[in-house]
Amino acid sequence: MNILAISGSLRASSTNSALLRAAAELAPNNVSVTLYNDLDDLPHFSPERDKENTSEAVNRLRALLQAANAVLICTPEYIHGMPGVLKNMLDWLASSGEFVEKPAGVISASPSDMGGSRAHAALSYTLSVLTANLPEGASLIVPFVRTRIDAGGHVTDPVLIDELRGVIRALVKAIELRN
Repeated sequence: MNILAISGSLRASSTNSALLRAAAELAPNNVSVTLYNDLDDLPHFSPERDKENTSEAVNRLRALLQAANAVLICTPEYIHGMPGVLKNMLDWLASSGEFVEKPAGVISASPSDMGGSRAHAALSYTLSVLTANLPEGASLIVPFVRTRIDAGGHVTDPVLIDELRGVIRALVKAIELRN
């Protein structure tokens, strides 16, 4: 089983990326989690650009999504929504159908007590519009994220470790049900 993990943050020391790396480490042996690191390479979306000569970065993303059995996206919250680069990525995928019935997990993380809940809601809604399968249990909001991860980007909170395992389990179950 292959899960493509996408961080909505471009920061090198992103807590969202750290959560995805932790989820990858917690995945069962029969599950491969690949972290997509090229979000910043995607051009700005425009419907005219999606007709012909689509950029290599977009083609590569689409190929990775097609090959994945599931997707796990972790987003920060910027101005009460998901980051523009993440929305831009989703715009590129609207016409090509990679998310149709694909199991997708949604995590949001923030240093605030809200845990990025508004970005989480926006991302979940957009994925549902793209007809992704959002399985029960594959959703997680992480408040006070900086107190739950150490300076090296390792999850230190045992509750959060269990929650991340639960997200992966829910995605694995959705993959099994789909096959």
